Amino acid sequence: MDIIEALRSRKSIRGYKPDQVPKEILKEILEIASRSPSAKNAQPWEITVVAGEVLEQIKRGNLEMLASGAIPNPDVPYKDFHGVYKGRQVALAIQLFELMGIDRKDRDKRAAWNQRGLRFFDAPAAIILTADISLDESATQFDLGIITHAICLAALNYGLGTCINWQAIMYPEVVRRFTGIPKSKRITMSIAIGYPNWDFPANKLESKREPVESITSWYGFD
Repeated sequence: MDIIEALRSRKSIRGYKPDQVPKEILKEILEIASRSPSAKNAQPWEITVVAGEVLEQIKRGNLEMLASGAIPNPDVPYKDFHGVYKGRQVALAIQLFELMGIDRKDRDKRAAWNQRGLRFFDAPAAIILTADISLDESATQFDLGIITHAICLAALNYGLGTCINWQAIMYPEVVRRFTGIPKSKRITMSIAIGYPNWDFPANKLESKREPVESITSWYGFD
């Protein structure tokens, strides 16, 4: 797929077919994405790919933690958005809930939607990105963001969809229990990956972007 087409067409996929993704294809995607740039070529990323029973165990473990009332304790906490950023988050949620037929006051459906995120949106595979805790967190986060995007773009070439997903790693102890990722590695992000189910309502979402004019300043141009 042409890179420009990939950048324009990439979207978050929140509904997948049950078909398994061949390991060989996932390996090719990671080999391509590993060409991503990083500060001083440190290549701080470490990658864990899960599928099958291991993935199912993580899904069940996440749901059990949620049901027990356990407070999420992610390795990389996220702060709440405010102002215009919060507005964009809310606008996205409204679009998604409209597509999924979820009323704002329907707590049961909202809870069920939250559980999908904890289940990697029922994708048949997931990619978990980690980095050594000895590394500077802010610089490492930037580099991991680059390879995350590269994975999502490369996946399109194989007819795969992805969703960058923080919910599924909110309970890092669950991920560690079933993968063996040590505490010396910071669990940073996960990516759900699989063949898109285009009949799933949420996959029809076209999230909005700010026009370039509103986010760019130009100097030294006529």
